[in-house]
Amino acid sequence: MPHPIMFTDDDFGLAELRTIALDFPEAFEKVSWGRPVFCAPKIFVMYGGNAKGDKPGEMVPFPYSMLVKVNESDRRALEGDPRFFYPAYMGPSGWLGLDFTAAKVDWDEVRELVDASFRMIAPRKLIKQLDERP
Repeated sequence: MPHPIMFTDDDFGLAELRTIALDFPEAFEKVSWGRPVFCAPKIFVMYGGNAKGDKPGEMVPFPYSMLVKVNESDRRALEGDPRFFYPAYMGPSGWLGLDFTAAKVDWDEVRELVDASFRMIAPRKLIKQLDERP
């Protein structure tokens, strides 16, 4: 049974995230787990997510957010920022979520986070293409 679609194209921040993510070399969008994900060819950013709640089996939705892979040196600083959350399922693999509704979104910061995630996930040839851009 496929996941239900959990977004609409006019969801807050999706158009901006889509513009940023699809600007990376060979990036494409698909729907996985009912949400937009951006790949090159592996997933480097996801729109929307959940965090585990305090009760067993409870999930806290963050529908207007993004999930990115972060390196360990940045993780501690980002985890101390209340805009970030530890996403269910993806968190143990080095991902963090940024809630777009927690504060005014700094799209330059979003681009930097997506760039860092892309560099951790994408093949070297795509990172080289990114670095060779004017």
